[in-house]
Amino acid sequence: MKKVMLSAVALTAIMGSATTVSAADGINILNDIKLSGEIRARYEHADVKDNGIDAANAFTARTHLKIKAGLLGVDGLTTTIGIQSVNNFGYTNYYDTSKHYDGTKPANSTKYDVIADPQQAMLSEASLDYSVGKTAIHAGRSQVNLDNQRFIGTVGWRQTERSYDTVYVANNDIENLNVLAAYVYGYAGVKTVTTTDTASVLLNAKYKVMNELSITAYDYMLSSIHDTIGVALTGKIDAGAKLTYRAEYAMQQDSTLKTGSKAKGKADATYMNLDLGANISGILAGVNYELLSANSNYKDDGATAQNAFSTPLATGHKFNGWADMFLATPAGGLQDMNARIGYKAKGFGKLLGVYHVFTADEKMGDQDDLGSEIDVVYVNKIPGVNNLKGLVKFASYSAGKVATYTNDKQVAWVQLDYKF
Repeated sequence: MKKVMLSAVALTAIMGSATTVSAADGINILNDIKLSGEIRARYEHADVKDNGIDAANAFTARTHLKIKAGLLGVDGLTTTIGIQSVNNFGYTNYYDTSKHYDGTKPANSTKYDVIADPQQAMLSEASLDYSVGKTAIHAGRSQVNLDNQRFIGTVGWRQTERSYDTVYVANNDIENLNVLAAYVYGYAGVKTVTTTDTASVLLNAKYKVMNELSITAYDYMLSSIHDTIGVALTGKIDAGAKLTYRAEYAMQQDSTLKTGSKAKGKADATYMNLDLGANISGILAGVNYELLSANSNYKDDGATAQNAFSTPLATGHKFNGWADMFLATPAGGLQDMNARIGYKAKGFGKLLGVYHVFTADEKMGDQDDLGSEIDVVYVNKIPGVNNLKGLVKFASYSAGKVATYTNDKQVAWVQLDYKF
């Protein structure tokens, strides 16, 4: 950990000196160097009821440093280097999901509930970027979020944010049309900093017809997992109240790409997301229905969990309740009907509550009750300190009747987030 942090400091010094030397020699290697970063301290409490394991308590801090600079004096050519680390200060009264080098779990894995924030450090950014006109070309490691992060996201809520190793081209030469084509050859972060090799292709296009309507089409070909093809309609409507909506449909099928000797996944499932939100003078309200279906052959062949509609590279914490009970889709699929209410105003901050009711798409055994959940969050700027925000958050999951979903769970957070 110390070596990584020292490397970040040394990197800053080296880049600064390189710029000075190169300027003296008449060769401008680096210019317009910009340093940005984040320090995020958090306390998290997690308690799965009646599971014979103690509640978990974690005190962690995320440090993220990033340097971006112009390269070789070429217009539009930049390089970015970033490092992020998570420290638990030696406080380990939680199971952080990490494993020993031999693959075995640490002793506290059977003593405490899970909080997925291991103490670790990683290279979060290392990339070259070139922009010309309205075309951007990227190669290397970066943090990538697409659309609402339902399929491709960095899981920024967890302390070790995911990074992607990609080569991509983005273009918006056509007015109101944004197109991205990316090849992903690896990703790392969240539970482990070890890179997962892949050979995936991401295609995404968004066309803004007008403020009231944007159309997004995508095809995410995750190697040896599945292909997800879908379309989303989104927009904002000013009708006295400020309304927002989302209507999305996607289907999942066997993967067309394969990594190494991995077998293709067996996928045949669908997705739907219908959302309507309103802001009336700061009063927030909304309703949402989300479906991640079971495999179409679930009743006939007893499909396993991964055969239901799945989103392995999503920022899953944003969806289906903050207690994170459904990061993996149940074998019988998932229906999430939820409603939200809150208030947001300058100076007051934002207060939001969400109520979820979960059911399986297809009965698992003779049950489809997957429980319910209440989520509450309050976030606001801390007075007197620029760029510092405070957050208090709570999730309470009430058990259902489907096996493995029969324990209540409560999670609470207190957080300070400083960006510079």
